Amino acid sequence: MDNKNHWSSLWLSLAIFIIFIFQALMVNLTDIFILDTNAVLTRPWTLLTAIFIHSGLVHLLYNLFGLALFGIILENIIGTRKFLKLFFIAGLVASFASLPFYSRVLGASGAIFGIMGMLAILRPKMVIWLYGMPMPMFIALIVWALIDIFGIFFPQNTANISHLAGLAVGIIFGIINYKQYRENRPKKENISIDEKKVKEWENRF
Repeated sequence: MDNKNHWSSLWLSLAIFIIFIFQALMVNLTDIFILDTNAVLTRPWTLLTAIFIHSGLVHLLYNLFGLALFGIILENIIGTRKFLKLFFIAGLVASFASLPFYSRVLGASGAIFGIMGMLAILRPKMVIWLYGMPMPMFIALIVWALIDIFGIFFPQNTANISHLAGLAVGIIFGIINYKQYRENRPKKENISIDEKKVKEWENRF
């Protein structure tokens, strides 16, 4: 990791926010860029564009919070190039994974779950607040995964399988890059004892 600050996660957040404003101003924009399973063969670009549009303000704010918070932490660990690679691959895999299960999908959640998955592998002990409780990042990862697994069986208009697909990509990225970016632990110092001084001390006392 270099000493430079990386801000592409914030630029992505800003871009998504601006696109949401255009969604509000242009009625047909969402329909043009949403991932529609029935139209994906004729509109393959929607596998990517769907990542940048959102269904409402709450949906937007949740995703922007996750992208800005976890994104900036991870990006400053692995660098901008790898961060963007993870973001787009996790987002695209989440889009592909959604095709057999959902008719229409939109939002950056799959890409953001990829970010959280990789961060949980690289910084498992990093404490975050989840549902008003402090917990290690790795435990939070398990909680998120369980919520989405539960959501598959009790659906509530959320693309849970897309979340899990993005999460899986992040975990894989984290495992592949673990040795390079794992947290440095303080090394134990080897303490050498001068036997002569020990004997002198024994003779004195």
